[in-house]
Amino acid sequence: MTVPFLDLKAQYQTIKDEVRPAIDRVLENCAFVLGDEVAAFEREFASYAGTTHAVALNSGTSALHLALLAAQIGPGDEVISVPFTFVATTAAICYAGARAVFVDIDPTTFTMDVRKLEDAITPRTKAILPVHLYGQAADMDPILNVARRHKLVVIEDAAQAHGATYKGRPVGSLGDMACFSFYPGKNLGAYGEGGIVTTNNPDYARTIAMLRDWGQDRKYHHVLPGYNYRLEGIQGAVLRVKLRHLEAWTEGRRARAARYNRLLAPTGIRTPEAAPDRRHVYHVYAIRVGARDQFQKALHEKGIQTGIHYPIPVHLQPAYANLGYKQGEFPETEAAAAEVLSLPMYAELTDTLQDQVVEGVREVSKSL
Repeated sequence: MTVPFLDLKAQYQTIKDEVRPAIDRVLENCAFVLGDEVAAFEREFASYAGTTHAVALNSGTSALHLALLAAQIGPGDEVISVPFTFVATTAAICYAGARAVFVDIDPTTFTMDVRKLEDAITPRTKAILPVHLYGQAADMDPILNVARRHKLVVIEDAAQAHGATYKGRPVGSLGDMACFSFYPGKNLGAYGEGGIVTTNNPDYARTIAMLRDWGQDRKYHHVLPGYNYRLEGIQGAVLRVKLRHLEAWTEGRRARAARYNRLLAPTGIRTPEAAPDRRHVYHVYAIRVGARDQFQKALHEKGIQTGIHYPIPVHLQPAYANLGYKQGEFPETEAAAAEVLSLPMYAELTDTLQDQVVEGVREVSKSL
């Protein structure tokens, strides 16, 4: 039996009786771009994230881009982030005309090593963009303390962390702004592309709302040079349905992760570590193994699908060679990139399928 890495069909079967009427409402009302469903989702997601404002967009990348622009980040500025992330984090910084400056990761949490943050600040630094990776929040209090001392904007990349918390506070409410992705495979995923920016700052929210819709504050009145980054009505309707189930799905993922931890403990394989002051939501369940590519191939031959997040750090990607970084500059990032292997993880993963994954991992770990 094949164990899929992700099973969106299984999820859909549990909510299709809610999703179809929601989509029908949009079809009947013909509010296909923005509209009431998107506006309602913005209110509901802001409440979930613990903020007063949320502005929905057509992707998480657009969310990052417009958050940077709202913070007036532009040419000549530097934004500090990490090289162990999906490339969109860095791409958005470049879209704004700024330069990405990297700090290595903590090898336990895969998030920014806050001990190295202050050394990366220069007179050109304008913002810090920590990434809540794999479903676990970055260590935000030290980041926020550094930002306050240096008068820097903090923008959370929360694309993989819907529902995660840091010291009891929801991600999305910790920095000046936060950016989420609703790509279908995310813990809260649309049936297409989607994203959102959360903030407590009304000026940021207003600016982003204009920028996503051609810079208009009303129809045909273009205050800013803007973009076509609007969320579709159908996605807003779908996301409203799915948001109601997110907490249950999150607890399902956390239960699956706890079971993985327990069953894999005898193998000695390095499993994810959740910091005690954080709620990990396990967008990805990444183990660390030697001979990772062979390990993955052997599991695939046993019918177990896996993923690698991420095999090549951003600082070693040809597209960002112009940043001037070389191999060896971020050793923890490079070590993680060579070792991480993501196992199947979703709320609908059954004990039977999970047992098959665990047995496969045990067998492969003994043979390599």
